[in-house]
Amino acid sequence: TLIGTVDLKYDDVSYATVHQSAFLRCGMMPVQPIKELWWFKIGASEERVYYYDPTSVDAALMKRARRSSRDNTSLEIYPTQLSDEGEYKCRIVVWDNTGNSTEPSVPISKEARMMLKVNVPPEKVEITHLTSGRNLSLRCKSEGAKPPADILWTKTSPDGVETEIPDLSKTREIEPAGELYDTAEQIFYQLQENEMIAKISCVVRHHNTNTTIYKNITFVSPAIQNALKVTIQRFAEPVLYSSIENQDGQDNKAGLVKISADPGFKVPYNTSVTLKASAPGIFPEPRYLWWVGDQTGIAGRELHIDNLEEDKSYYVLAENPLGRVVLEVPVHITTSDYSQWNDSSRDGDAMVTDTTEGLDTGAIIGIVIGALIAVFFIGFAVWYWTIRDGTHVFSPKKEKPHTIDEETIPFRSTDKPLLRTISTQTLEGRRSRREPSI
Repeated sequence: TLIGTVDLKYDDVSYATVHQSAFLRCGMMPVQPIKELWWFKIGASEERVYYYDPTSVDAALMKRARRSSRDNTSLEIYPTQLSDEGEYKCRIVVWDNTGNSTEPSVPISKEARMMLKVNVPPEKVEITHLTSGRNLSLRCKSEGAKPPADILWTKTSPDGVETEIPDLSKTREIEPAGELYDTAEQIFYQLQENEMIAKISCVVRHHNTNTTIYKNITFVSPAIQNALKVTIQRFAEPVLYSSIENQDGQDNKAGLVKISADPGFKVPYNTSVTLKASAPGIFPEPRYLWWVGDQTGIAGRELHIDNLEEDKSYYVLAENPLGRVVLEVPVHITTSDYSQWNDSSRDGDAMVTDTTEGLDTGAIIGIVIGALIAVFFIGFAVWYWTIRDGTHVFSPKKEKPHTIDEETIPFRSTDKPLLRTISTQTLEGRRSRREPSI
């Protein structure tokens, strides 16, 4: 564009990245004295952005706008916002006397229009996955980009070699989100036998803003602490084995298999227990197999045990394509006196309830010894007085004393025993019981 003998140069389209600087060129070749400079944003109406008068005014009507230091007529906007996108117009007024210094100068005004495109890099990248054995379903989503971002997939070997995963089977979706765009891509990948991968990456590239974002999924095999390689009859090859009693619960290393128990690993007799396995950080997701003894294994994260009656050790296998481990999970009964958990003991119609709960072993032994000593002295006293008086408690006739074999004398319901042992048990019911003679 020519203004007299002045060439006005500008770009039809300029590009900027949000939050960075935007540059709209509108310069003169050669540079001439400026009478006025105007910048407008074209919308429903012309919105004044900047005005410059060398004699008095240098006004930024938009606070983020200023004259560029490159040529004093171009416009810079910083920081750029998405709302700055649109059509702009620059108007330059210069003095022109067509080269005749004797003639008065004439103001000449010319205009140029241009577009500003504002690009937005991806705001967030998420990757989700589903696994089933060696089959992987991976989905990567890039959110809030303008224009839409591109997605590709790579895999990295344990020695650090990165290669692109070919487009074997993938689907792509681009969805508008206001003025921005979300891009999602899903692939299906099958791990080959003995294939070793350190990580799979979703690579989001936004060429307009020179932005590249990596979102990685790191492959991690199941792990346990203090492991030994042992041979288990269930498996054809040796496996890494350990017990939960050898695991440090404070270690947060990714890949460690963890076991929890509800209500705990030590429970009262006849209590039900649920064992749960977890493997934070393991990928692909492991499968779990529980068993006890030579029973058939039960698959799943949880194992429910009904009414545990004795100490038992359960085993769980955690396995993914990278490796497998076995953990022993002992569950203990908190007491060996199982009888106290029974509802009652019955003798005929009488119900006997144990009232010794709360006594320790020493107290019980002391009570038994004391009772035996008391029985001995009372029996001796009775025997002594019987011999002294020449009579026997079971004989109504004193005139015929004789020696009695106590074990041969039947106990009659009308007689009272010489000694009734005080019991620590409560008797219920009215049925009479035959008590042994002393």
